[in-house]
Amino acid sequence: MKKSFITLLILMAFSGFAQTNPEIATSGINIKMLFPEGRSKSLILSFDDGRTEDRQLVKLMNKYHLIGTFHLNSNKLGSKDYLNKEEINSLFKGHEVSVHSANHPNLPDQSRIDVISEIVEDRKELERLVGYPVRGMAYPFGNTDDEVIKAMDGLGIEYARTVGDTYTFEIPKDFLRWHPTMHQFAKAYWEPNQPEKDAKEMARFNKVIADFIDTKDFAVLDIWGHSWEMGTNENKWNETEKFFKLLSDNPTIYYTSQIALVDYINAFRNLKFSVNKKLVLNASSIDVYLKKENKTYKISAGTTITLD
Repeated sequence: MKKSFITLLILMAFSGFAQTNPEIATSGINIKMLFPEGRSKSLILSFDDGRTEDRQLVKLMNKYHLIGTFHLNSNKLGSKDYLNKEEINSLFKGHEVSVHSANHPNLPDQSRIDVISEIVEDRKELERLVGYPVRGMAYPFGNTDDEVIKAMDGLGIEYARTVGDTYTFEIPKDFLRWHPTMHQFAKAYWEPNQPEKDAKEMARFNKVIADFIDTKDFAVLDIWGHSWEMGTNENKWNETEKFFKLLSDNPTIYYTSQIALVDYINAFRNLKFSVNKKLVLNASSIDVYLKKENKTYKISAGTTITLD
């Protein structure tokens, strides 16, 4: 009886303390990342190799004010069917140029020193061409493994995209194993003379885009491909323009290069919160947006603000 009474007193005391100290449990406060201007969705369009069809692709992207990331093989530039080095800087102005290896080998088959050489050589030459630090990459053929990623350590590569389509809108947990949402047109046109399969895959592709546009949830759509896949096929170029138009001029979408998205996510992850989550410091050079309990806040670069 005495033990039960003491237990009751302890519970009553704790209950009173909790009531007068509502900050005792701040771990349940819901804080979510938003994209610039408080937008809830983000779009990445990335294309590999640096073939001459990129000229038509960039023109089409610029028409709809879309931003692309272009992964280039520097040792192939200037050869047949590839872009010339002299046009890289002007052609991709407003877009991102990124590493795709110098010669496009299958990196898991290479020695450690060759993996390093392929990446560093490509990065160095691309930086000479565009005049800014090149910090991203797409794996040749989309292939990587643990040894390749170990070899990349210290080479200045901050993200690397595979071709492992997820058909989801999630941000990858590991930027060096960045699995995109899907290939352009899903898997349509991968095999010749398969009209039924092509129609099914195009329907799947368009359904994912429609779901992205319609969702009210936080979402990243990451579409990858190659301009040479369209070639001189007018139907494929029309399909490309169709989905570019669908995705353009949407006030809920943050249009960005892949490296800019990485920088933004890192800036959010590096926000410094007080214990009670009422104060937040943004020590980065990027303005960051977040939502706390259904209210949107902008934390300007280099500032500390109070969250109501």
